Amino acid sequence: MAFVQAIVLAFTQRGMDPKPVLAEAQIAPNLLSRADARITALQMEWLSAAAMQALDDEALGWFSRRLPWGSYGMLVRASLTAPTLGLALQRWCRHHGLLTDDIHLQLTASDGVAHLELQERRDLGALQEFGVVSMLRNALGVACWLTDSRIPLRQTTLRFAPPPHAASYRLLFDGPTQFTAPTHSLQFDAGYLSLPVRRDEAALQRMLQRALLLTVRPYRRDRLLVEKVRQTLAEHPEQGRNADDLARFLNLSVRTLHRQLKEEGASLQQLKDSVRQAQAQELLLRSNRAIKQIAAQVGFQSEKSFSRAFKAWTGQTPEECRRASPHDIAP
Repeated sequence: MAFVQAIVLAFTQRGMDPKPVLAEAQIAPNLLSRADARITALQMEWLSAAAMQALDDEALGWFSRRLPWGSYGMLVRASLTAPTLGLALQRWCRHHGLLTDDIHLQLTASDGVAHLELQERRDLGALQEFGVVSMLRNALGVACWLTDSRIPLRQTTLRFAPPPHAASYRLLFDGPTQFTAPTHSLQFDAGYLSLPVRRDEAALQRMLQRALLLTVRPYRRDRLLVEKVRQTLAEHPEQGRNADDLARFLNLSVRTLHRQLKEEGASLQQLKDSVRQAQAQELLLRSNRAIKQIAAQVGFQSEKSFSRAFKAWTGQTPEECRRASPHDIAP
């Protein structure tokens, strides 16, 4: 309810009546005085969307200037063409500074941990908690959406003291939350910064129809394991002979490896085939090695089994692939 109260305060500060947006979100005004009251994620989505449009401020009063409707969509669009999440988030932080200088966002990484830090350059007053939490949740939601991957947090740090509803923070941020910290930050595995950006303009248009879902609901799918498995199979093929060796190399149990890959919509065999296909095409097109040698290098016991698998992957035999120009080869 503290966040609902913060939105009501934004209306009060501008001399506006919050009752219409509370009614639109189906929140009874008498609940505002109850510190133990709660709303659903859907009600928070309704309330935030209605308030942003009524105030014409996507920041909901946090900053010294309004951020007109569409401001955060513009930020995401500017990051959409980045090849990796790391570059996309750097752009997002830099461009946010063009919207307001009340806060400064910065992405750093050290010792395998990424830090997304938020520094206050102006006293945010009574809206500090709501503004900081919303900004961090928004940044995390955008990062998850850009990569189509859940990004589990190692830790969240916040400069303010624990509020009365501090126990609810386990629903806002996974991992431990440290209050009265030196800085506001999200900390997560830096490996996620290397994930490719998977979205395009069409996906952005669909997302913007309910953009607040990125802030109010956690993302479920985690793609980092897929990338780690793919990288291991490509760089350490000896570890990919069987699931036991691969799981041991990744410090996982075999059961966890298969379960998490399934949750990510992948399988070990699919990833093996994908890596083998890419390696085989590279060798066919950029070397003069015999097909029998290429078959052995990518893990096949015979040229015949390699040719059969290659045709299933690409629709071409290895010989046809080698004769074709690169533009004719199926991805």
